[in-house]
Amino acid sequence: MPRPSRSTPLFHPEPEQIDLLEILHALSDPTRMTIVQTLAASPERACGTFPVHVAPSTLSHHFRVLREAGLIRQREEGTRRWTSLRADDLDARYPGLLERILDASHTASPSPTS
Repeated sequence: MPRPSRSTPLFHPEPEQIDLLEILHALSDPTRMTIVQTLAASPERACGTFPVHVAPSTLSHHFRVLREAGLIRQREEGTRRWTSLRADDLDARYPGLLERILDASHTASPSPTS
């Protein structure tokens, strides 16, 4: 018997609904930034393959925040959920923003300790 699909479809905002403040909020978390950086280097990944060390329920929360902010798209295939970066949609809405954020995150240095 085939596995039933999940009851609630995943919410993905339309490109014109993507909000700058929601993007910035979503990227303010180091785990979510790592997910976005990973996707920038790899077009699509299965959800359990990201280099983050958090509980599965916490990872699901991070994916939801990123998805609802319009940064990622998720799709189900069989028993796996695949995640990709919505780079084209983001660039159409806010040209150059994602590239600048990713560049800045790679060059950021830790803050000095007192």
